[in-house]
Amino acid sequence: MTETPEDFARHNARMKRVQAARARIQARHTLERGLLIVHTGNGKGKSSSAFGMALRSLGWGMKVGIVQYVKGSWETGEKNFFHANPDLLTFEVMGEGFTWDTQDRARDIAAARAAWERSKALILDPDYDFVILDELNIVLGQDTLPTDEIVAFLNERPLNKHICITGRGARPELIAVADLVTEFGEVKHPYKAGFKAQRGVEY
Repeated sequence: MTETPEDFARHNARMKRVQAARARIQARHTLERGLLIVHTGNGKGKSSSAFGMALRSLGWGMKVGIVQYVKGSWETGEKNFFHANPDLLTFEVMGEGFTWDTQDRARDIAAARAAWERSKALILDPDYDFVILDELNIVLGQDTLPTDEIVAFLNERPLNKHICITGRGARPELIAVADLVTEFGEVKHPYKAGFKAQRGVEY
């Protein structure tokens, strides 16, 4: 389709009206404080998105802490990168693997408890601006930590920092207190076509 000068003029006039409307909406949004963010759902990308926000925060000179609850001894790209660049942020792998690999409920509970205590310390540390609790949703979904304890703490958290919690199966109680919840939906995944997990994509 060939657009005419009149088409361009109509488009430009319409964009001016949209711009004015957007400015009016933005003017009404004045709240600013730390957000409680939840990434959940069966689709891929929950942790990847959180790590992207970590990078964005670092770009603003913010101090970032990450606690991983599940991946444990896995070699992952993020672990390799952050361990090779320890001055960028605090990155602590405290999980011991998936429960079907550990096969030790008491050990799983102890590891989750240690990770949660470290998470609380980072959240309460005034030097940190953004804290990611990677795969905490999975731990809560398995009742490895009590949801009510975690939600109570988050309700009383310092409001000067952002917190992002990832993992499928987020508990309704957590969703209820969160400021931003994104459900990652799976449309298509290569695993179902027989592909193994791909380095640099899945881990």
